[in-house]
Amino acid sequence: MQSIVQEAYHSFGHLFFPHYCMGCKLNLKQREQLLCYDCAQLLPATHFFQYPDNPVERSFYGRINIAHGAAAFYFTKNSLLHDLLIEMKYLHNKHAGRFLGRLMGNQLILSKRFNTIDALIPLPLHPKKQSIRGYNQAELICEGIHEVCKIPIINNAVQRTSFSETQTHRNRISRWQNMDGIFQLSNPAIIQHKHLLLIDDVTTTGATLEACGKAILMANAVSLSIATLAYTP
Repeated sequence: MQSIVQEAYHSFGHLFFPHYCMGCKLNLKQREQLLCYDCAQLLPATHFFQYPDNPVERSFYGRINIAHGAAAFYFTKNSLLHDLLIEMKYLHNKHAGRFLGRLMGNQLILSKRFNTIDALIPLPLHPKKQSIRGYNQAELICEGIHEVCKIPIINNAVQRTSFSETQTHRNRISRWQNMDGIFQLSNPAIIQHKHLLLIDDVTTTGATLEACGKAILMANAVSLSIATLAYTP
């Protein structure tokens, strides 16, 4: 009976407050879906989860010891993926973060290379920045992945200890210098002897992920992999 009432409620709401695909503007039935199936298929998948020695893994060679690395999609400006990331990161659209996380989770669950992951770790924001934004977009992505893969999320093992300005307009060397020593373990016991997947939204130079990964690897007997929603060549 309850399910019938809920279905009627959602149908009534959809009648007066329709929900449209961000790509083609097709009317969608479920509010948590931001793209129709056809538009979701047009997102530029990298297929990195399937293949070793992909560009994300190569970008960390000689910098940090990771088991695997991947990104779900190629990032380009003024694209549908760019619009979704803006919605998630700056327009307080939490549905966008979880939706993208589910898309990423679908790729992850098909990859045998990542089938030993014990837990997800969202890249931490500094508490001041998270307070300003109201949420951590990496946690939203992890929540979407968890819906698909059921992998636990650990968000209190490592913390960001200093507030730094955005990395967007910094060059490669400046990004690395800006990240030096800004992460530290806050609860190493809960991650020891685990294979962890560090999650963020976009990989560019990888400086932030490298700094956080180095802190995580200070825990006892930890194996680390890295994955992001998007990759910028």
